[in-house]
Amino acid sequence: MGKDKIKTPIEDSLIKLESIIKKMESGNISLEESLASFEEGINLINECRTKLENVQQRVLELTKNSDGSFSTQKK
Repeated sequence: MGKDKIKTPIEDSLIKLESIIKKMESGNISLEESLASFEEGINLINECRTKLENVQQRVLELTKNSDGSFSTQKK
């Protein structure tokens, strides 16, 4: 892979969330648009949380020793 960085779905979600926050902070949207944006933002946060929890679980599984302890060092 070269210098081009491939965005992951979580990065895409965070970029969208940042866009929503900027739009809401601008104060140039109606109450209805603010509510819809807030709802979309909450959904994105929940999706990101789920993705991060899945990654965390995967890391724990990959670093688990046969005796059930955890280690990040190679043996």
